[in-house]
Amino acid sequence: MQLVVARIGRAHGIKGEVTVEVRTDEPELRLGPGAVLATEPAQVGPLTIETGRVHSGRLLLRFEGVRDRTAAEALRNTLLIAEVDPEELPEDPDEFYDHQLMDLDVVLADGTEIGRITEISHLPSQDLFIVERPDGSEVMVPFVEEIVSEIDLEEQRIVITPPPGLIDESEAVIASTRDADEDGAEGGVNRDAQKGDA
Repeated sequence: MQLVVARIGRAHGIKGEVTVEVRTDEPELRLGPGAVLATEPAQVGPLTIETGRVHSGRLLLRFEGVRDRTAAEALRNTLLIAEVDPEELPEDPDEFYDHQLMDLDVVLADGTEIGRITEISHLPSQDLFIVERPDGSEVMVPFVEEIVSEIDLEEQRIVITPPPGLIDESEAVIASTRDADEDGAEGGVNRDAQKGDA
């Protein structure tokens, strides 16, 4: 099975190095010297990594046969794709490959069905599950420990404990200092409690 492990950025220097946007939790395994990677677009590759180093917090790679800035710049925005055994699991038991999580059912702790994961978005701050609900709408669930309480690959489900408003917008709590000033000690907490009692 093929997984995207990086995207090539701009050229670095004049000797063929490129910056890469890493998209794997195991760059030392997937992006080490000697690794042969397929590419998208396919006609650019395959590319063999010759050297790799970290510079100012960015991973720099040089590929065999790429010797100058012009050749390196021509690779910009190319996706690097590794062949991975579908049965292979990350070393850390709390980490998962995207393909393991796709199509899993998403449920609340009480078993209420929310939907299924159709996409995983990797943002700089955190990862998001894009969950398709039974009615066809989508909800974004941050992949953080406070919300995703259990991942059960055998049962093909993810249990979440979302904060109010994440799944059902009608439960959202609007926090405003103006409300606190106008309502005195009551604020949004009492409204919330009243809603819970209703």
